[in-house]
Amino acid sequence: MGSRPPSLLLLLTSLLLIWESVRGESSYIIDTVGLKILPENKVQSGTKVTISCQVSVSFSNISHLEHLFKFLRDDVQIHTVNTTEDSTDYEINPARVADSGNYGCLVLVKNKRKASNIKRLDVTGLQTPILHLNNSTPYESEEFKVTCSATEEKGGLIFNFYQTFRDGQPQWIKQLRSTNNFLETTLTLRHIGDCFLSCDYEINVIAGTSRSNSSNGIQVQVKELNITPDMTIIPNDIYEPDVVEVVCSVRVPLENIEIFLIKDRTVLKRATGKALIHRFGSKATDSGELVCKAEWRNVQKENYKTLTVKEVFSKPQLTLEPVDLFEGDTFRLNCSVKFFVPGMIDPSTFKYTFYKDGVELTRASTYATVANPEHNGNYFCKAEGIRHSSALYKESQTILVKAKVPVSEPVLSVVGGKMFLGKSFRLICHSHTGTFPIKYTLFGPNGLILNREVSRSEERAIFDVPSITKTSDLNTFLCHARNNPRSPPKVALGQQILKSTNIIEPVSKPKLTVLPGMDVTEGQTINLVCSVQTGSHPINFTWYHQESPRALASLSTNKLKESHSIYNASGKHVGNYYCASTNPANEIKRSDFVTIGVKIAGWKKALIIVFCILLLLTLALVIALKTRLLRFTRKTTGNLSVKSTSTKAERLSLTQAEVIDVANATPSMMGKSVWSDHVSGSESDDQNSSILPEKSEPQYTEVQIRDADPTNAPVKQGTDTVYSEVRNVQQGVPEVADGKPVEYAQLNHDSDPQPDKSQAGDQCSNSENMTETESNTDVHTDDQAGGTCDPAPDC
Repeated sequence: MGSRPPSLLLLLTSLLLIWESVRGESSYIIDTVGLKILPENKVQSGTKVTISCQVSVSFSNISHLEHLFKFLRDDVQIHTVNTTEDSTDYEINPARVADSGNYGCLVLVKNKRKASNIKRLDVTGLQTPILHLNNSTPYESEEFKVTCSATEEKGGLIFNFYQTFRDGQPQWIKQLRSTNNFLETTLTLRHIGDCFLSCDYEINVIAGTSRSNSSNGIQVQVKELNITPDMTIIPNDIYEPDVVEVVCSVRVPLENIEIFLIKDRTVLKRATGKALIHRFGSKATDSGELVCKAEWRNVQKENYKTLTVKEVFSKPQLTLEPVDLFEGDTFRLNCSVKFFVPGMIDPSTFKYTFYKDGVELTRASTYATVANPEHNGNYFCKAEGIRHSSALYKESQTILVKAKVPVSEPVLSVVGGKMFLGKSFRLICHSHTGTFPIKYTLFGPNGLILNREVSRSEERAIFDVPSITKTSDLNTFLCHARNNPRSPPKVALGQQILKSTNIIEPVSKPKLTVLPGMDVTEGQTINLVCSVQTGSHPINFTWYHQESPRALASLSTNKLKESHSIYNASGKHVGNYYCASTNPANEIKRSDFVTIGVKIAGWKKALIIVFCILLLLTLALVIALKTRLLRFTRKTTGNLSVKSTSTKAERLSLTQAEVIDVANATPSMMGKSVWSDHVSGSESDDQNSSILPEKSEPQYTEVQIRDADPTNAPVKQGTDTVYSEVRNVQQGVPEVADGKPVEYAQLNHDSDPQPDKSQAGDQCSNSENMTETESNTDVHTDDQAGGTCDPAPDC
């Protein structure tokens, strides 16, 4: 029974949640967020300040809505609260200047957030700091502890310490930063007497830096610490190797006081207590400034004195001869004392010893040997003298003996190992061994002299040489290498260049030769031979036809000439040809143009001649046939001819009926004017001469046939005028051709008043004969006739 109420309560809560979920989806929105600073935005230090944040949220279907409040100062989170309440507070008690800043509130509700406005809090007033000392009567330069604190303040503070004299202003000593509200440090005062110490602090806020008031002042009595040591050097006049005693002492007995004797920053001796004593046999090198220094805690006092040790004899001098030493040379080392004090030392007692790299070589004042790598090293000597039965040793300076290596025979070579005749090139003269500097001198053709000096191993003597045109000119080059003025130079001959260099000679101008000749016959082979006189291999030959945009052929060879063949020459091969040659010198040379002509082949010539002959024969045959046909035609129409047996010119009057009979006999000639043509050719004359014993002159008679026009033509007789050829023949002998009389007649009808233009020439050519006939014959001309020939306009 006792467990039922919780179960019932749980059941009711579940039902309530189910009811809320069924009732609808939950929703919310943050309306406003407010911020308040109480009691006000500007307060005095020590005041209780409350920062209050309120939120207003509208929601539905949410039973318990939690709010997360975040308080921020200068955008840095300083406090958080998670609550279901709609407001919360953040208390600052007491408020200090470090709490000044810009405050804000940020509220988060589930996945939503909203911030309040920013409000500024200013806290004024800083606590006055308190100063404490652990020793108010320190010695000068003695360290003591001081503490400056402001227990009521918050945050990191910056502390300053001051020293104030009775009649002066505070003097700043040091500044230190602390993460707390107090600072402990050490101070050192060097001013002897009374002074006052004080401190203050600073705090940085958004508004700026605030400084506190000065702390309480504490009087400090700085006591003098008289620990400056006294230094004594015995004896006053010191000669080497006298024994010297140096004493350092302090007057104030203090515990743990230390005394140091120092020379050239080297501690010669250290002692504790009141005094320090240092004894040593003096040497000239001991001369210098001695420092005696006393130290107690962090206080130091010091004293200075100069120690002078006079030499009995000077430091020995070591000399080398010769100075410029080469391997193989004999060198000499001399050790000698240049100065000594008479009466204090006997120079006859001096003894000398030579050392090489710290190893004794010999006991003498002179050492001589031959320079070589084994004798290179550091040499010095020692001089020994006796004073007051005491041996005194002095050491000379050290001389480094390193014999120079003589220059080896140089080697001449071309930069890159390749050169081109006709172009400038660069020569290297190099010796593989030899101590620097090495001077190189290059001699060449035409008085060429060039100098170079090499001082480092990475350098090379490189000479810019003008061009040469012959390989043999290389033999004239010489290179001298020298690094020892006492020895002759080493020589390199130009013949070395020939052995180590790829010498490329540019090709000469090529010559193009045509074989068998520049005039060839169709079908022949043309050989274009391109040749050069000089040039390094390989040589590239290229042939060109001026009419072609591309090269005909290109060939690389080790010969000085090559050929290109053109087979079956034809008309397209006519024109100008040239060839070009080049080699590794990359200079292209071109030949002169060569003109090639192609003649027609012999068989084609014969064929053309035969064709022309046949053409002429054909023309002759055509002309003969035409002449024969014309003659036959004339014979056929000869029936119209009328031969006269009496006079040379006789007029024949034909009746119209006769004319009609003639027209019927030759219907193709009707309607036209018929002119009897006298055949003036040799064939007609020959034929007539073969028939007639006497040549007769042809005579013409015009025969005109017209139809009467009853309207226009005048009244005419019953006959028309007809012109016929009248030949004078032998009485009783008619003209016969092929057994028939030859007769020519031409009829001109009024219906065709204009003669045919094709016959105009014949008519005009016959007009002269007609004129002659008409002059010898009675000819009647009709003014209206259109068949007459007027020779003026047509001829």
